[in-house]
Amino acid sequence: MTVSRRWQASLAAALLVAPLIAYGSTTAAATWKLDPARSRLGFSGVQTGARFQGKFSRFAAAISLDPDHLDTSHIAVTVDLASAATGDQQRDAALPGKEWFDAAQAKFETTAIRKKGANVYEAVGNLTLRGVTKPLTLPFTLQINGATAHAVGHAALVRGAFGVGQGPWATGQWVGLDVGVDIDIVATRVN
Repeated sequence: MTVSRRWQASLAAALLVAPLIAYGSTTAAATWKLDPARSRLGFSGVQTGARFQGKFSRFAAAISLDPDHLDTSHIAVTVDLASAATGDQQRDAALPGKEWFDAAQAKFETTAIRKKGANVYEAVGNLTLRGVTKPLTLPFTLQINGATAHAVGHAALVRGAFGVGQGPWATGQWVGLDVGVDIDIVATRVN
């Protein structure tokens, strides 16, 4: 075979293999649809020494996730803050107001999803609340059975870092500064 033919054969082989290499590196993660009836987004804190729990009844998530392709996985969650409920009428009426959430919604969007162990992951991203954006890492476990995914996780944050709690509520005297965020999410695979 002449040099020219070997070069042509090598070029042809490279052109045939290139799409396969490109496909392998850009494989899209699976898309999942949130099942709101089976999912829960909760929060917890301490008020006057007593622990309380609450939940948001309205939230949405755009989930693109594949444990084998975390580099192309992405999660974005929006939360309707007015849907916060703790079972205490006075607290629930105050939460959407200027001294507390003072915003229509919060948003968490991942910048990376990392595998930490068998079925254990962390969603690394940014939480925007009251117009303040801060980094947040949410550790979670993930079980995928067929077309159903179930994620459970917990993250801790300091509400003052986002300006949640103004005036007399800015200190931890009456309401603790540490807040827990709990997810229990069920989603169905779309593709």
